[in-house]
Amino acid sequence: MTDSVAPAPARAGFVQGIGPTAAISMVVGTMIGSGIFIVSADIARQTMQWGPAALLLVWVVTALMTVAGALAYAELAAMMPKAGGQYVFLREGLSPLVGFLFGWTLFTVIQSGTIAAVAVASGKFLAVLVPGVTPDVYLSLGKLSMPGGEIELGLSHQRVVALGLIIFLTAVNLLGVRFGARVQTIFAAAKIGGIAVLVALGLFAAPDAGLWSRNLTGFTGVEPWTLAMLPVLGAAMVGSLFSADAWNNVTFAAAEVREPTKNLPRALFLGTLIVCGTYLLVNLAYLKVLAFPGDPAATDVVARGIAYAEQDRVGSAAAAALLGPVGGSLMAIAIMVSAFGCVNGLVLAGPRVYYAMARDGLFFEKAGQLHPSFQTPTFGLITQAAWAMVLCLSGSYGNLLDYVIFASLLFYFFTVLALFRFRITQPDRPRPVKAFGYPVVPALYMAAVLVLMGILLFKKPLYTWPGLLIVALGVPVYFAWRKKGQVRGVGTA
Repeated sequence: MTDSVAPAPARAGFVQGIGPTAAISMVVGTMIGSGIFIVSADIARQTMQWGPAALLLVWVVTALMTVAGALAYAELAAMMPKAGGQYVFLREGLSPLVGFLFGWTLFTVIQSGTIAAVAVASGKFLAVLVPGVTPDVYLSLGKLSMPGGEIELGLSHQRVVALGLIIFLTAVNLLGVRFGARVQTIFAAAKIGGIAVLVALGLFAAPDAGLWSRNLTGFTGVEPWTLAMLPVLGAAMVGSLFSADAWNNVTFAAAEVREPTKNLPRALFLGTLIVCGTYLLVNLAYLKVLAFPGDPAATDVVARGIAYAEQDRVGSAAAAALLGPVGGSLMAIAIMVSAFGCVNGLVLAGPRVYYAMARDGLFFEKAGQLHPSFQTPTFGLITQAAWAMVLCLSGSYGNLLDYVIFASLLFYFFTVLALFRFRITQPDRPRPVKAFGYPVVPALYMAAVLVLMGILLFKKPLYTWPGLLIVALGVPVYFAWRKKGQVRGVGTA
């Protein structure tokens, strides 16, 4: 029995409304959300016994992994610039089942979970300006028992802000890819500008009160560096990997990128390089103006430091240390702008995967139809928004990070595995761009991903095991679609 019958009927196609600048902006804009302004606090708490060097090491390893992964994807993106991107790579490189499992997990966990997490973070920073916007659940919908703890479902003021943001940006992206891409470019430029100001002030204009020297003196911490720290560092990388995630989203919209064989690889490389370099500079700026690890009982932002910044808002704490209360408020606004742009890019990209799945008969047929006027996947956008809003009710920012990152790593591994399989089974296929350092660099990337997944399964069980279960549940769902006779054809997206 084969996976296909007759191809789907032709439909009006996507509009190629994403130029080279917009493609890079899409990578930058979806990567830089709220994470870089929050997660360093949790990383510092987990690694404080090894000092600031361990904090920076987490970000350096994350940067190396991210750029290596993007360079591997560049070959695949140039080979197959189709709507759905990574879904297509997996479908053609491994099997339709693996491709479906990615699309299924993208919808249930990865894309919707990331949208929810970043949207919730926007509410977290709105609380700097409006203290009444708290994370406290005021309308409980019950508690859900999970391995390792409980999740309280319900509404908080921060979650309500998140729901509003998702609804608004979904409406924006219903109006066409050119409009969505224009919004993405504007907000990517705005967030890079805001971060550049923070870095410049932190590294070059901050008064030297001896804090930088004290942080450098304790650079290697109080405990020796041994292999025993590896699991702790791996678990700490959840935040940094989440902050550097979503760079693959530009491949989802490949059919809407002009000159995709040239612009997709360029966007992947330059976008990830810009963001990862920026993240390292931001963390150096944090160390220049905030204590490491800090004192949770302190009353001022400098003494509370990186590890104990109020509600983990490290970015706002750094700005307040530099410019006073006004600085904290300005940074909170800048971070909300950043989160806005990130959610916009995520909302735009995800439905392109559901479109490709629907064209293969592996998702609701309406998801494979475009709006007759705006040429946007309306059903996919609305369905994605609805599920992301449900996830907003299910957990805090940190919980949603754990929920997303394991599933993302699993399919990054499979996608680079598909790269190796293509090299073996289709050695003569045209490759406008080749993966950097093949086979050594992609193999090292896969090994690092495997190690991290193993660590997370045992160090972060509350969400990683359920995430793995969701992936597995996709198997019977896939065969149910096939049994209904809805698999029309593979490779038609």
